[in-house]
Amino acid sequence: MDLEARAHSEHPEALRLWLRLLTCTQIVEKQVRSLLRDRFDTTLPRFDLMAQLERAPDGLKMNELSRRMMVTGGNITGITDQLVAEGLVERIDVQGDRRAYRVRLTPRGRKSFNEMARQHEDWIVDAFSALSDKDVATLHRLLGKVKDHAKGRLEVSA
Repeated sequence: MDLEARAHSEHPEALRLWLRLLTCTQIVEKQVRSLLRDRFDTTLPRFDLMAQLERAPDGLKMNELSRRMMVTGGNITGITDQLVAEGLVERIDVQGDRRAYRVRLTPRGRKSFNEMARQHEDWIVDAFSALSDKDVATLHRLLGKVKDHAKGRLEVSA
């Protein structure tokens, strides 16, 4: 039973929409996780870490990676250790800070990530292929309004 099945017709439409969004996210994420594992022998967290590094050619400090990925430093360290052992990322000392280092993709890691990213994009496009281009644009715009409203509410309560 998925999250959406918890809602009934007497529940507010907004609650049912929220549960549908969560259910869709979980289904697509499960498919992506499975495809990454089957096609590239990797995990979504590894892919996500490499995606962050791809956007930062000079590399990122571990605390920057942790903040961007919204996970603990321990999680980042474990994934980084695996990727270093496989030759996909490298650690670089930070000048003036003996305790810190940057992590960046190696050329092999960049090539590997680019192959995965092309496939990932195709999988996501396919996940939304039941919608027209206009439907996708409309949904994107509407969810942007929800995002802006929710962010504004968070800022007010903080």
